[in-house]
Amino acid sequence: METVGFIGLGNMGMGMAGNIQKADYPMVVFDIREEMTRPFVEQGAKLAGSAAEVARQSDVTFTSLPGPAEVEAVALGPGGVLEGIQPGAVYVDLSTSRPTLIREIEPQFRAKGAHVLDAPISGGKTGAATRNLAVMVGGDKAIFDRIKPMLDAFGDKVFYAGDIGAGAVCKLVHNMISHGIRQAIAEGLTLGVKAGVDAETVWECVRRGSNGRMRYLHESIPRNIFNDDFDSPSFMLALARKDISLATELGREFNVPMPIANLAEQIAIDCLNRGWGEKDSSVTFKIQEMAAGVEVRKPGVDPLKAGKFITTNPDVE
Repeated sequence: METVGFIGLGNMGMGMAGNIQKADYPMVVFDIREEMTRPFVEQGAKLAGSAAEVARQSDVTFTSLPGPAEVEAVALGPGGVLEGIQPGAVYVDLSTSRPTLIREIEPQFRAKGAHVLDAPISGGKTGAATRNLAVMVGGDKAIFDRIKPMLDAFGDKVFYAGDIGAGAVCKLVHNMISHGIRQAIAEGLTLGVKAGVDAETVWECVRRGSNGRMRYLHESIPRNIFNDDFDSPSFMLALARKDISLATELGREFNVPMPIANLAEQIAIDCLNRGWGEKDSSVTFKIQEMAAGVEVRKPGVDPLKAGKFITTNPDVE
């Protein structure tokens, strides 16, 4: 059985690496926070001192990192994956990153006889822990086929997207659409409430229609918005803004007009400037509420008690 290296054991990496280990793959792990590696080492994984050391000991090396800057540093920097990877080995980046970056990384690994796949995931922290993830893979199809059993260990919806960078493109498009839909929901619900319909009634109409198949409708609306609770994030606004900015950047690269995505990004930036970066990404709903002069709440929820956002003045936090 091939040895799997895993670098980046944060919210997403912890769950994915845990499921790989449950599938009985020999593992080598590394994280800049050594305490994050302990559960894996206690279960038999080897602890590496650098990304290069992970790659040197692994047939397939995964990285799960916050964004493009970290991916570039870990893949190409001193002590990085490229430094240690062996001919025939595979490097797989699971991060939400820049398609252009992975396309720049791949030839450098190819020159050493190694392979690269981009395989960003969708499903959140809970999905990573429970193997309920979509995995969107770009790169050589033969290499995808070779490592698919490893991907199946942590993702239940693994699919091949195309050449290198295709997975990253798919992920950015997915998250761009998600963020755009979130804004449309905000507009629709504030309109319904201000026009005199109870929030949960409007919600039921949306949920029972074709839109009701969307996970965001079933989870984030009742959990965060109706209860005015954005302080236990399933996906932080700062990360959502990073993803949508990568998507709009890709649109500029290919001269694709994306007015809704750009607007959603600007709203996210507004929220970041209010200090809301660590709140759930659905906190952007607050901007629409302020603009509309109405709050969308479950009956009986007192906004003075339920949350910190009690003003309808967009200039005041």
